[in-house]
Amino acid sequence: MKPKKQSDLIAETPVTYETYASLPDDGNRYEVAGGRLELMSPAPSPTHQSVSYELHALLKSGCRQDYFIFSAPIDVVLSETEVRQPDVVMIHRSRQSQITKRGIFGSPDLVAEITSEHSRRRDKVHKTKVYAKYGVPEYWIVDLTNFTLEQYVLRESGMYELIEVYAEDEPVRSERLACVSFSMADLTRDLPPEWLE
Repeated sequence: MKPKKQSDLIAETPVTYETYASLPDDGNRYEVAGGRLELMSPAPSPTHQSVSYELHALLKSGCRQDYFIFSAPIDVVLSETEVRQPDVVMIHRSRQSQITKRGIFGSPDLVAEITSEHSRRRDKVHKTKVYAKYGVPEYWIVDLTNFTLEQYVLRESGMYELIEVYAEDEPVRSERLACVSFSMADLTRDLPPEWLE
């Protein structure tokens, strides 16, 4: 049996949060997925950024007294080998100790991903499994292909249940997050019509 080269051994070593945190800034954004370094999609589109900003502002407006609300990029360290950067994160003020100068350590109360054609599979398949595994109680996917918000709630089985899909003027509500009150129309109201096509 041929001995392994050092480069092979390095490739087999799981990437940890400490390894990730010490990477030099090369202008790219990464996540740690199951101990592997993953390059994130190209820079978000103007539509993505506008919707992200509006979602953050609306959540901040209604929920800031009870929750800290953050927008990407911010590290959510779910384990030593699982570090994600959701588009929007909410964490209750009673769990403020999870928030450090380096990021959020542990599961937030809500994560939201704004998906695009580049990230759809990652957001709807891979991240759904990861966020459920680490006990994130509520997960939203804002889909820019049809301008909907899919609301997933974690059940006792440890799996997410899709409980609602919101569109247009339907008010987004959450049993767990009573302060939430907005619609997809609120998120897209200021976008130029051609961005919605």
